[in-house]
Amino acid sequence: MKVLVLGGGVIGVTSAFYLAKSGHDVVVLDRQPGPALETSFANAGEISPGYSSPWAGPGVPVKAVKWLLMRHGPLAVRPHLDPAMWSWLLKMLRNCTSARYAVNKARMVPIAEYSRDCLRELRAETGIAYDERSRGTLQLFRTQKQLDHIGGDVEVLKQFAVPYEVLDRQGCIGAEPALGRVAEKFVGGLRLPGDETGDCQMFTMKLAALASAAVDFRYGVTIREILHDGRRVTGARTDTGIVEADAVVVALGSYSPKLLRPVGVRIPVYPVKGYSLTVPIADEAAAPVSTVMDETYKIAITRLGSRIRVGGTAEIAGYDLALRPSRRAALEHSVTDLFGGGGRIAEASFWCGLRPMTPDGPPIVGRSRLDGLYLNTGHGTLGWTMACGSGRVLADIVSDRQPEIDVADLSIGRYAS
Repeated sequence: MKVLVLGGGVIGVTSAFYLAKSGHDVVVLDRQPGPALETSFANAGEISPGYSSPWAGPGVPVKAVKWLLMRHGPLAVRPHLDPAMWSWLLKMLRNCTSARYAVNKARMVPIAEYSRDCLRELRAETGIAYDERSRGTLQLFRTQKQLDHIGGDVEVLKQFAVPYEVLDRQGCIGAEPALGRVAEKFVGGLRLPGDETGDCQMFTMKLAALASAAVDFRYGVTIREILHDGRRVTGARTDTGIVEADAVVVALGSYSPKLLRPVGVRIPVYPVKGYSLTVPIADEAAAPVSTVMDETYKIAITRLGSRIRVGGTAEIAGYDLALRPSRRAALEHSVTDLFGGGGRIAEASFWCGLRPMTPDGPPIVGRSRLDGLYLNTGHGTLGWTMACGSGRVLADIVSDRQPEIDVADLSIGRYAS
């Protein structure tokens, strides 16, 4: 079957890889000159199944007010007359209950855990290297109140048999020795030893190169519309002409809703902007060895080879890609406060990308109402974490195979009511 994958980020490329491996004739279209040049370009670098949680949860509305008032707070809202923004925010608020949080997290952890296993299998099969490390994630708590409120997350980790360690100050320093220099700034942490790190763009570029023998990657192509005959898809119209296909996979991240709406498929995916710094390492002993999540500022500080990637902020501002100095200041504050001297901050590169967020948290993976049209989008901050698993599951669904895990609750059907 000829399958057209729309999008050349980590979700599109992993989908294409597994589809080609399943025997399909695959074409990938992307408007950029190469793979992973938008949201997959400079994300936080975490592969964190144990940290896979919905943003919508009990207490979040109250926390949001506090975050908005913080000098280096993790949330920024730039309201404007956009019905999609307000609709998405209202849907997210409806998910801010204990019951909904439990349901949504239970939908996210299995696909994240499966994805990590798929990545390990792919790595063993291909030998692909992408500045990967398997040293875990340390969620760092600056206050005792933060540490005292981890019970709910720990219960979910137990439920899914995710390994974890609750650490005191010395335990945190044992996991991340550079924190010994600032021991007075935190009280403890929650460590997930099964988590990994790696450069998402490097991975995506190398996987695309490996797949190029079987996949036709077409870059610099603008997708105009999805074509169909009223019953099933027939391909896509681009600025270079029509590309015919038996099936179409939409993996366009935050831009997926814009292309799906004209064919009658509506998905509650909205762009939430995140920022990152990529900092050259100046002193190995003062740099992180893996990922540290600064819980107060919701910022991830990750070791990627000879660099430190600092990622965070949730800015709700539509499709705005402006680089705001206040957001850079927040990232710089967190990394220099915990790992001062570890990197050459003056040489850091500053970047932003649009995370495709669903209001409940889980991605949308599976069939749509139109025959032959498939969705693999809405992964939010967890596209890198869930990419391989989502791509493999998607390939199984397109191939009419039963996926190895139950993904019924990741379909668009969960929004029917």
